[in-house]
Amino acid sequence: METNEKKDIPSIDIRIDKDGVWYYKGNEMFRKDIVALFYQGLESDEAGRYLVKNEKEAFYIDVEDVPYAVISVEYNTNKEGNSFFNIKLSDDSVEQLDLSTLRIGKENVLYCSVKKNVFEARFTRKSYYQLAEYIQHDTEKDTYFLTLNDRLYEISSK
Repeated sequence: METNEKKDIPSIDIRIDKDGVWYYKGNEMFRKDIVALFYQGLESDEAGRYLVKNEKEAFYIDVEDVPYAVISVEYNTNKEGNSFFNIKLSDDSVEQLDLSTLRIGKENVLYCSVKKNVFEARFTRKSYYQLAEYIQHDTEKDTYFLTLNDRLYEISSK
């Protein structure tokens, strides 16, 4: 473990890759229960670095892009006839996609906010194509958007 001089919080050889897969010393972490514990304690500091905290300790981890990945997207309609998208995240949780948080980053990667807007999530190739079926392009403005429940959601640049 390395020690961070600022707050004496050590770094540990754990990283999350761009697809939301956790690694310890270069090996994929297969124990979902342990990964779930780490996700529960995940925070970011003032500098934007990610750390895992519990009641006894804290340590910095390396995050390749953002800590969550959108694994899949599912279009749904409720009893009232309103449509929405559910997204499954890399921690196996499912939440409703907030379309107002969609944005396009470098290399046309799609992102959204998750966990009550606390974290960002990167769409995997699979989930991107699942949502892309609903994305439209305004050639005059050169912008991308979705229309859902008679409301237009423009996809901003990151």
